[in-house]
Amino acid sequence: MASRKPAGRTPAVRSSPTAPPSGQRAPGAKANGAKPGAAKPGAARPGAAKANGASTAARNGAPAPAARAGASAPPPASQPGRSPRTSPRTWLRQLGFVPIATFILSLYGLGASIYLTIAHFDHSVTLVCSDKGLINCEEVTTSSQSMVFGVLPVAVLGLAFYLFMVAINSPWGWQLRWPAVRWARLGSVIVGMGFVLYLIYAEVDQIRAICLWCTSVHVATFLIFVLLVFQAAFSWGQAGTDQS
Repeated sequence: MASRKPAGRTPAVRSSPTAPPSGQRAPGAKANGAKPGAAKPGAARPGAAKANGASTAARNGAPAPAARAGASAPPPASQPGRSPRTSPRTWLRQLGFVPIATFILSLYGLGASIYLTIAHFDHSVTLVCSDKGLINCEEVTTSSQSMVFGVLPVAVLGLAFYLFMVAINSPWGWQLRWPAVRWARLGSVIVGMGFVLYLIYAEVDQIRAICLWCTSVHVATFLIFVLLVFQAAFSWGQAGTDQS
Protein backbone atom coordinates (compact mmCIF):
# COMPACT_ATOMS: atom_id res chain seq x y z
CA MET A 1 0.00 0.00 0.00
CA ALA A 2 1.58 3.28 -1.09
CA SER A 3 2.53 5.73 1.59
CA ARG A 4 1.18 9.21 1.33
CA LYS A 5 3.25 12.30 1.68
CA PRO A 6 2.14 14.66 4.34
CA ALA A 7 -0.09 17.34 2.90
CA GLY A 8 1.04 20.97 3.00
CA ARG A 9 4.76 20.24 3.02
CA THR A 10 7.02 20.91 0.11
CA PRO A 11 10.20 19.12 -0.40
CA ALA A 12 13.23 21.03 0.87
CA VAL A 13 15.53 22.25 -1.80
CA ARG A 14 19.09 21.38 -1.06
CA SER A 15 21.25 24.41 -1.42
CA SER A 16 24.30 24.25 -3.52
CA PRO A 17 27.45 23.97 -1.46
CA THR A 18 29.08 26.68 -3.58
CA ALA A 19 26.24 29.20 -3.47
CA PRO A 20 26.89 32.19 -1.22
CA PRO A 21 24.51 33.09 1.51
CA SER A 22 21.69 35.35 0.60
CA GLY A 23 22.62 39.04 0.49
CA GLN A 24 26.34 38.34 -0.08
CA ARG A 25 28.32 38.34 -3.25
CA ALA A 26 30.30 35.38 -4.33
CA PRO A 27 34.05 35.70 -3.85
CA GLY A 28 35.75 37.12 -6.88
CA ALA A 29 32.51 38.43 -8.34
CA LYS A 30 32.75 41.83 -9.99
CA ALA A 31 30.39 44.62 -9.20
CA ASN A 32 28.04 45.66 -11.96
CA GLY A 33 29.90 48.21 -14.06
CA ALA A 34 32.80 48.48 -11.59
CA LYS A 35 36.38 48.09 -12.68
CA PRO A 36 38.94 46.14 -10.73
CA GLY A 37 40.77 48.33 -8.26
CA ALA A 38 38.05 51.01 -8.19
CA ALA A 39 37.68 52.94 -4.94
CA LYS A 40 35.05 51.70 -2.57
CA PRO A 41 31.97 53.83 -2.18
CA GLY A 42 32.42 56.44 0.58
CA ALA A 43 36.21 56.08 0.71
CA ALA A 44 38.28 59.20 0.03
CA ARG A 45 41.94 59.75 -0.65
CA PRO A 46 44.13 61.00 2.22
CA GLY A 47 43.98 64.77 2.44
CA ALA A 48 40.95 65.08 0.20
CA ALA A 49 38.65 65.77 3.12
CA LYS A 50 40.96 68.54 4.39
CA ALA A 51 41.18 70.13 0.96
CA ASN A 52 37.42 69.97 0.50
CA GLY A 53 36.86 71.48 3.94
CA ALA A 54 39.34 74.28 3.31
CA SER A 55 37.87 75.14 -0.09
CA THR A 56 34.32 75.07 1.29
CA ALA A 57 35.32 77.32 4.17
CA ALA A 58 37.03 79.72 1.75
CA ARG A 59 33.91 79.91 -0.42
CA ASN A 60 31.65 80.54 2.57
CA GLY A 61 34.01 83.17 4.04
CA ALA A 62 34.64 81.09 7.15
CA PRO A 63 38.16 80.58 8.51
CA ALA A 64 40.03 77.48 7.44
CA PRO A 65 40.09 74.48 9.81
CA ALA A 66 42.64 74.71 12.57
CA ALA A 67 46.03 73.09 12.05
CA ARG A 68 46.85 69.82 13.68
CA ALA A 69 48.03 69.89 17.24
CA GLY A 70 51.79 70.23 17.45
CA ALA A 71 52.18 71.80 14.01
CA SER A 72 54.11 75.06 14.14
CA ALA A 73 52.30 78.10 12.81
CA PRO A 74 54.12 80.15 10.13
CA PRO A 75 55.66 83.44 11.35
CA PRO A 76 53.50 86.50 10.77
CA ALA A 77 54.37 88.38 7.63
CA SER A 78 55.82 91.84 8.13
CA GLN A 79 53.56 94.67 7.16
CA PRO A 80 54.59 96.50 3.99
CA GLY A 81 56.13 99.93 4.50
CA ARG A 82 57.47 99.19 7.98
CA SER A 83 61.11 98.39 8.66
CA PRO A 84 61.94 95.90 11.40
CA ARG A 85 62.84 97.50 14.71
CA THR A 86 66.42 97.24 15.87
CA SER A 87 67.73 97.65 19.39
CA PRO A 88 69.92 100.70 20.19
CA ARG A 89 72.92 98.42 20.77
CA THR A 90 72.54 96.82 17.35
CA TRP A 91 72.03 100.21 15.75
CA LEU A 92 75.22 101.61 17.32
CA ARG A 93 77.17 98.50 16.31
CA GLN A 94 76.04 98.91 12.71
CA LEU A 95 76.92 102.62 12.80
CA GLY A 96 80.60 102.04 13.62
CA PHE A 97 83.25 103.56 15.88
CA VAL A 98 84.21 106.63 13.82
CA PRO A 99 80.69 108.12 13.53
CA ILE A 100 80.03 107.63 17.25
CA ALA A 101 83.39 109.08 18.30
CA THR A 102 83.14 112.12 16.01
CA PHE A 103 79.60 112.82 17.22
CA ILE A 104 80.64 112.73 20.89
CA LEU A 105 83.65 114.98 20.23
CA SER A 106 81.45 117.39 18.26
CA LEU A 107 79.01 117.59 21.16
CA TYR A 108 81.85 118.43 23.55
CA GLY A 109 83.21 121.08 21.19
CA LEU A 110 79.75 122.61 20.89
CA GLY A 111 79.31 122.74 24.67
CA ALA A 112 82.73 124.34 25.23
CA SER A 113 82.10 126.86 22.43
CA ILE A 114 78.77 127.86 24.00
CA TYR A 115 80.52 128.35 27.35
CA LEU A 116 83.28 130.50 25.78
CA THR A 117 80.72 132.56 23.84
CA ILE A 118 78.69 133.29 26.96
CA ALA A 119 81.85 134.29 28.85
CA HIS A 120 82.87 136.58 26.00
CA PHE A 121 79.63 138.59 25.96
CA ASP A 122 78.70 138.34 29.64
CA HIS A 123 81.53 139.74 31.75
CA SER A 124 79.86 138.57 34.94
CA VAL A 125 80.58 134.97 33.88
CA THR A 126 84.11 133.96 34.84
CA LEU A 127 85.74 130.99 33.18
CA VAL A 128 86.71 128.16 35.50
CA CYS A 129 90.39 128.55 34.75
CA SER A 130 93.57 130.06 36.18
CA ASP A 131 94.18 133.76 35.58
CA LYS A 132 97.88 133.88 36.52
CA GLY A 133 101.03 132.60 34.90
CA LEU A 134 101.21 130.63 31.69
CA ILE A 135 97.70 129.15 32.10
CA ASN A 136 95.58 132.29 31.88
CA CYS A 137 92.20 131.94 30.16
CA GLU A 138 91.10 135.51 30.79
CA GLU A 139 94.14 137.00 29.11
CA VAL A 140 93.61 134.86 26.02
CA THR A 141 89.86 135.48 25.69
CA THR A 142 90.22 139.25 26.14
CA SER A 143 93.21 139.75 23.84
CA SER A 144 93.07 141.29 20.39
CA GLN A 145 93.67 137.86 18.87
CA SER A 146 90.30 136.72 20.27
CA MET A 147 88.60 138.72 17.48
CA VAL A 148 88.75 137.79 13.80
CA PHE A 149 89.58 140.98 11.83
CA GLY A 150 88.50 142.89 14.94
CA VAL A 151 84.82 142.14 14.21
CA LEU A 152 83.86 138.51 14.84
CA PRO A 153 84.74 136.82 18.16
CA VAL A 154 86.67 133.57 17.83
CA ALA A 155 84.24 131.96 20.29
CA VAL A 156 81.28 132.71 17.98
CA LEU A 157 83.18 131.32 15.01
CA GLY A 158 83.89 128.14 16.97
CA LEU A 159 80.22 127.93 17.95
CA ALA A 160 79.10 128.11 14.32
CA PHE A 161 81.72 125.54 13.32
CA TYR A 162 80.63 123.03 15.94
CA LEU A 163 76.94 123.52 15.22
CA PHE A 164 77.71 122.33 11.71
CA MET A 165 79.94 119.51 12.95
CA VAL A 166 77.26 118.19 15.32
CA ALA A 167 74.72 118.14 12.50
CA ILE A 168 76.96 116.48 9.92
CA ASN A 169 78.60 114.05 12.38
CA SER A 170 75.32 112.95 13.93
CA PRO A 171 74.15 109.37 13.29
CA TRP A 172 71.53 110.74 10.92
CA GLY A 173 74.19 112.78 9.08
CA TRP A 174 76.36 109.68 8.68
CA GLN A 175 73.44 107.82 7.14
CA LEU A 176 73.48 110.27 4.22
CA ARG A 177 75.66 108.53 1.63
CA TRP A 178 75.84 111.49 -0.72
CA PRO A 179 79.36 112.37 -1.93
CA ALA A 180 78.68 116.08 -1.28
CA VAL A 181 78.06 115.36 2.43
CA ARG A 182 81.29 113.38 2.72
CA TRP A 183 83.33 116.11 1.08
CA ALA A 184 81.68 118.81 3.22
CA ARG A 185 82.47 116.85 6.39
CA LEU A 186 86.10 116.31 5.46
CA GLY A 187 86.65 119.79 4.01
CA SER A 188 85.18 121.59 7.02
CA VAL A 189 87.37 119.74 9.51
CA ILE A 190 90.47 120.46 7.40
CA VAL A 191 89.64 124.18 7.41
CA GLY A 192 88.91 124.02 11.15
CA MET A 193 92.22 122.30 11.84
CA GLY A 194 94.07 125.03 9.92
CA PHE A 195 92.39 127.70 12.03
CA VAL A 196 93.29 125.76 15.21
CA LEU A 197 96.96 125.82 14.23
CA TYR A 198 96.77 129.60 13.86
CA LEU A 199 95.16 129.99 17.29
CA ILE A 200 97.82 127.81 18.90
CA TYR A 201 100.51 129.98 17.29
CA ALA A 202 98.78 133.14 18.56
CA GLU A 203 98.60 131.81 22.12
CA VAL A 204 102.19 130.61 22.28
CA ASP A 205 103.98 133.31 20.30
CA GLN A 206 101.89 136.49 20.60
CA ILE A 207 99.79 136.28 23.77
CA ARG A 208 102.26 134.12 25.71
CA ALA A 209 99.39 132.47 27.60
CA ILE A 210 97.31 129.35 27.20
CA CYS A 211 93.56 128.98 27.67
CA LEU A 212 92.62 125.49 28.88
CA TRP A 213 89.09 125.69 27.50
CA CYS A 214 90.39 126.78 24.12
CA THR A 215 92.99 124.02 24.19
CA SER A 216 90.33 121.40 24.94
CA VAL A 217 88.39 122.56 21.87
CA HIS A 218 91.58 122.40 19.82
CA VAL A 219 92.20 118.82 20.97
CA ALA A 220 88.63 117.83 20.07
CA THR A 221 89.06 119.35 16.62
CA PHE A 222 92.36 117.51 16.11
CA LEU A 223 90.82 114.15 17.10
CA ILE A 224 87.88 114.68 14.74
CA PHE A 225 90.36 115.57 11.99
CA VAL A 226 92.36 112.37 12.54
CA LEU A 227 89.25 110.17 12.62
CA LEU A 228 87.72 111.66 9.48
CA VAL A 229 90.98 111.51 7.53
CA PHE A 230 91.44 107.89 8.60
CA GLN A 231 87.86 107.09 7.60
CA ALA A 232 88.29 108.74 4.21
CA ALA A 233 91.60 106.98 3.52
CA PHE A 234 90.16 103.62 4.55
CA SER A 235 87.04 104.02 2.40
CA TRP A 236 89.04 105.14 -0.61
CA GLY A 237 91.49 102.27 -0.20
CA GLN A 238 88.64 99.78 0.11
CA ALA A 239 86.95 101.23 -2.98
CA GLY A 240 90.20 100.85 -4.96
CA THR A 241 90.54 97.25 -3.81
CA ASP A 242 86.97 96.44 -4.84
CA GLN A 243 87.48 97.94 -8.29
CA SER A 244 90.67 95.98 -8.85
